[in-house]
Formats: sequence, structure tokens, C-alpha cells
Amino acid sequence: MNALKKFLGVIWMIAGPLAMAFLIVQAIQKVGLTHTEIERTNTILQWAIILFIFFPISIGLVIFGFYAVKGEYDQLPESSEEV
Repeated sequence: MNALKKFLGVIWMIAGPLAMAFLIVQAIQKVGLTHTEIERTNTILQWAIILFIFFPISIGLVIFGFYAVKGEYDQLPESSEEV
């Protein structure tokens, strides 16, 4: 089970920046498809909000994966007294 946790930690560390790069590419493409200045402004605002919300989530995935690879989740508590 610990090997699975470490493997998934690597996956999360890769998925965070990869997902962020995918969102940035999508934002650039969608802004480029707009026709008028009003559409462009609205699209930029929408994608700025999406990226602003997703960026901390992406960082959290990388941190969570780092701790999984480091082995911090190898011994999990089974009751509240162990915490």
C-alpha cells in the first residue's frame, strides 16, 4: 500500500503543473477565438477567475504528492488518540 501511495504521489506531482499548463493553453485559445472587444474582455475575465481559483489547487496537488513520495502518509492514525 505504501508503494501505491508513493506512486500516486508522483502522479499528483505531475498532474498539478500539467493541468495548469493545459488550462493556460485553453485560455489562450478561447481568448483568441473571440470576435469583438466585449467578448474578448468577458472571456479574459472568465479565464482569469478560473486560473486564479485553480492555481492554489494545483500547488496543493504538488505539495500533497511531495509528502506522499516523502513517506509522510506511511503510518496513518487509526483513532483520534494517536493524533
